[in-house]
Amino acid sequence: MTREPLDFRLAPVALATWSASALALGWSVTEALAASAALLLGAAAIRFLPVARPHQRAIRLVFAVLIVTAGAVAAAGLRSGAVASSPLQSLARQQAFVTLTGTAASDPIRKQGRFAAYVVMRLQASGVQTSGASIQLSSPLLVIGPVSWMSVHLGDELTAEGHLQAPQSRDLAGVLIADGDPLIIRRADWLHQGIGTVRKGLVESASGLPPAERSLVPALVDGDVSTMPPDVTGDFQTTGLTHLLAVSGSNLTLVLAFVLFTARWCGVRAVGLTVTGLVTVVFFVLLARPEPSVLRAAAMGVVGLVGLSSGGRRRGVRVLSVAVTVLVLFDPWLARSVGFLLSTLATAGILLLAPLWRDAMAAWMPRRIAEAVAVPLSAQIVCTPAIAAISGKVSLVAVFANLAAAPAVGPTTVVGLIGGLVAVLNATLGHVLGWVAGLPARWIIAVATHGAAFEGASLSWPLSPLSLVALVLFCLCVVTAMRALISRRYAALLATAALVAIVLRPIGQLGWPPAGWLMVACDVGQGDGLVLNAAPHTAVVVDTGPDPIVMDRCLTRLGITNVPLVVLTHFHADHVDGLPGVLDGRRVGEIETSPLADPLYGAEAVARQARAASVPTTVAVTGETRTVGQLHWQVLGPIHIPTPQLGDDSSNGSPPNNASVVMLLRVQGVRVLLSGDAEQEEQGDILATGVDLGVDVLKVAHHGSENQDPAYVFATRAPLAVISVGADNLYGHPAPQTLGLLDQLGAQTYRTDLNGDVAVIDEAGQLSIVSTK
Repeated sequence: MTREPLDFRLAPVALATWSASALALGWSVTEALAASAALLLGAAAIRFLPVARPHQRAIRLVFAVLIVTAGAVAAAGLRSGAVASSPLQSLARQQAFVTLTGTAASDPIRKQGRFAAYVVMRLQASGVQTSGASIQLSSPLLVIGPVSWMSVHLGDELTAEGHLQAPQSRDLAGVLIADGDPLIIRRADWLHQGIGTVRKGLVESASGLPPAERSLVPALVDGDVSTMPPDVTGDFQTTGLTHLLAVSGSNLTLVLAFVLFTARWCGVRAVGLTVTGLVTVVFFVLLARPEPSVLRAAAMGVVGLVGLSSGGRRRGVRVLSVAVTVLVLFDPWLARSVGFLLSTLATAGILLLAPLWRDAMAAWMPRRIAEAVAVPLSAQIVCTPAIAAISGKVSLVAVFANLAAAPAVGPTTVVGLIGGLVAVLNATLGHVLGWVAGLPARWIIAVATHGAAFEGASLSWPLSPLSLVALVLFCLCVVTAMRALISRRYAALLATAALVAIVLRPIGQLGWPPAGWLMVACDVGQGDGLVLNAAPHTAVVVDTGPDPIVMDRCLTRLGITNVPLVVLTHFHADHVDGLPGVLDGRRVGEIETSPLADPLYGAEAVARQARAASVPTTVAVTGETRTVGQLHWQVLGPIHIPTPQLGDDSSNGSPPNNASVVMLLRVQGVRVLLSGDAEQEEQGDILATGVDLGVDVLKVAHHGSENQDPAYVFATRAPLAVISVGADNLYGHPAPQTLGLLDQLGAQTYRTDLNGDVAVIDEAGQLSIVSTK
């Protein structure tokens, strides 16, 4: 078969537009216009250069690149400059109290804070009043308000009061901390209201389903994931199914394919099909909201559909280049968007590689199955380096998970959409269709949940430039060899079996665990999970984090099969809920706990799990010393056992935290202070005993909260500090005050939210830290 020639003529234009927009977003309006004018002058000079005929095509390409680049620089500079020069910027720096008028630019999203629920949404401000002055403007900002803001709909014109704060994103002029309810001036037009009604119908039709399925059905149709349980979202990330939880090109492709099939069945042809397709695309964009990410997804979905059609591989590259150029010119912020990068890479992979790999596998398997494998395989391989650079992980089950979930995505999406439309007219019939849509949705949830449970589901990847370059080169080698591999039945099956074996029985991260490791703070999220190396394959575990699966994986990566002792410093969930992950498949000799059985539900759960595993439990005694293998430690606290109080926190601190088991550990001459969640009260008690707290490594108490005794911290004289903390936690851990104390101490600080698993190692008497990120 003759290979179809590819049309890359517009690719340089697209790349130039993308690069120029990303660069110019930080420029002022003056700088952007000056650079744009210079590019236009250069284009004019090149256009009229006398060149020989063989070089005219190259000159035309350079001319086109300069023209489009000039437009991209101007557009990006004007857009970012307009935001940067907005009057809201200076008011935000002053944290001024203002009255804003504007139009809702997104749907309100309800979030749960530490103390109360709140709402986040975008507003296109048209006017601001402060200190008697009234200013007309057009600036985007973020609103954080009370739950009453859930009554706002996209397109509503409103007035609100509150304090402005400086934004963290350059595409926003400010953040409004709303003071009270919004005042609706004018409701959205009939089109926005109609689409809003359909979105409510989607939610209503799925309302009778379990929580995960209830969230997934609307997510597949319109990208609404506001109620998706966090643990399910994490499973989707691990298995490479995240694209299902956001508006992506595949959503549009499924809806468009169903509508066009139905239209053909009804006798629609030629121009009628084109009109039907365009109307469907517009409806999809409005339903999912006409935001830049949705427009990007719609464009990429159409491009992907073109690329997989007959003769579309050559045409698809050209269409993709045009789509990238137009989208970036329309919204320059996409040039720095991670979603745009991944979407473009995935679409390019599907266009360039999927048809070739589909045809190669079609030689020995049905063509439809070959295409079902080729599409996720090509997209995943092309996106792997970018995903690793963003998340520090490489999914090994993504292709399998996408292949397993794919048959259920179409029925869930299509039936869910029909159910939402029907629910607008008849809630009962809508619920029936929602229940039908929930059946395949349940399968997708099962694929994500069970796929993420495999120890080898994902591989941690270092974020150093060298390791990322190595991953890019590896993926290029895979792409080069893939067609020859998958065209041979037995070679393809052997490679698949090898990958399955790695997933089921992983070999672990390259270079992990590091030689000479003494202690590892596992990245268990917002919690503590410490592993102390007692002997080969043997460790003492201090706290188990909030998630059994995560704790189990950390121990498996370290090769731990024998745990003579588990120490639970106190009974909060973020320290004990991962205990089943330690008990599963390992020899556990004993569980030692805090002397205060508070909170009671945590203590009862630990006792129940210990009985089920036939593991004896004991209570830590202050002053006791113990030895396990090369580990020697003394229990320093609690000195006084607090009295449980109604409510976890009080003016005297948290009783469970201040009953934490605090240990002074010695291993191979290295001293480590394990502080549990001890707060100032317990820290002060320990300090008052006069014990020498000088150590080589400090495990900072309570995830780096601000409730630290500075004298306790300084008494450690620790050159190394480790904070076990979850990314983007709701508590603000680690607190800036605590980080400041550690800076004053002169300690090098490592955090599990930033560094992943953190290992303290001893190399020829030299103490150092190695981490997985």
